[in-house]
Amino acid sequence: MDEPELVSALVEGRLGGAGLDVFEHEPEVPEQLIGLDNVVLSPHVGTATRETRKAMADLVIANLVAHFNNQPLLTHVV
Repeated sequence: MDEPELVSALVEGRLGGAGLDVFEHEPEVPEQLIGLDNVVLSPHVGTATRETRKAMADLVIANLVAHFNNQPLLTHVV
């Protein structure tokens, strides 16, 4: 998404409104969006399902098992 263009379209009325939970430079929210009557801002909740949270927990466990067995991690932070 082109965030500056989105802000411009909302301010100029070319776009009626927006509900946003993801931003280009998280956790920073563009100052221009705060206070607009045609914008709803919320924290990112895309992972808030039982299935996704279980998958995340399963991945943590699998990574811990791999680590303590001196095996390559399924996901790693560089």
